[in-house]
Amino acid sequence: MTDVTIKKILLNDFSALHLLFGNLDENIKIIEKYFNVSIASRDGEIIIKGDSAQISKVDEVIRILIKNIQAGEPIDPQRVNYLVQSVEVGDGPKLEDLNKSFICVTSRGKYIKPKTLGQNQYIKAIQTRDLVFGIGPAGTGKTFLAVAMAVRAFKNNEVNRIILTRPAVEAGESLGFLPGDLQMKVDPYLRPLYDALYDILGADTFNSFKERGLIEIAPLAYMRGRTLENAFIILDEAQNTTKEQMKMFLTRFGFDSKVVVNGDITQVDLPIGKKSGLVHALDVLREVDEIGFVYLTDRDVVRHELVKKIIISYDQYEKTHGVKNYEKK
Repeated sequence: MTDVTIKKILLNDFSALHLLFGNLDENIKIIEKYFNVSIASRDGEIIIKGDSAQISKVDEVIRILIKNIQAGEPIDPQRVNYLVQSVEVGDGPKLEDLNKSFICVTSRGKYIKPKTLGQNQYIKAIQTRDLVFGIGPAGTGKTFLAVAMAVRAFKNNEVNRIILTRPAVEAGESLGFLPGDLQMKVDPYLRPLYDALYDILGADTFNSFKERGLIEIAPLAYMRGRTLENAFIILDEAQNTTKEQMKMFLTRFGFDSKVVVNGDITQVDLPIGKKSGLVHALDVLREVDEIGFVYLTDRDVVRHELVKKIIISYDQYEKTHGVKNYEKK
């Protein structure tokens, strides 16, 4: 290693030092590998050795992590990976805003906040626009954060009901062959919405709200012919709508309502030759200033780190082999 520099950071809080390094030093090992430096602790000091250009980035990452720890934020390898990648591309100063963002508290006392800059942009768009399109791959928190924002709006008396819907598209199996009545047939398509509400509200509160008609979860076809006022409406898996369904849905919401449309335009389950209503809507509505468009990427994936690698691998394969890729124009 050429031009070896030594940087010391004083940190007398040994509990914070333990959280920073992580179990078996897993957090620090990520930083060492990414920036090709060595990091050790001695008598409350963090000692960094490496190339001078990389040392400044490592210093920035560690100071951000320390601030997160002091703010009570959980530190894990996923967060460390995101921080080092953000600092590498010069987004370090923007990360301060994440600690200030807060949505709501779950029934178990867990604070829900955006975990990435993309998620923070998504939340701000929902706060400032009546209609927002959230486009991104699986694992970026599109559904969960939209549901959390809906619950917050409801609890703040900004709306008097929450409506969640998804198209019941047959992905590899026919509804007609599934057992049970219509509700039992469509429930599997709506399960992610139920799961998000259970997590945020708790089962008892969710069931109470649902019985009183304050929360409605239904297939997209049930929206036809209605005007939805004073409601927070979420259309999930919107890439599986047809052009006609999307137009129908977007013309349903009325006064004092907020609409969030989510989808992953790389995972369309419609028949071959049938254009996604979400892709079509992005083309048609792109120039409407009052609509928010937020494009999340693999950097915003908050599931297992392997999910991010899978998404990147698929994207690279599609580009290499000439498979059509619906990216932002």
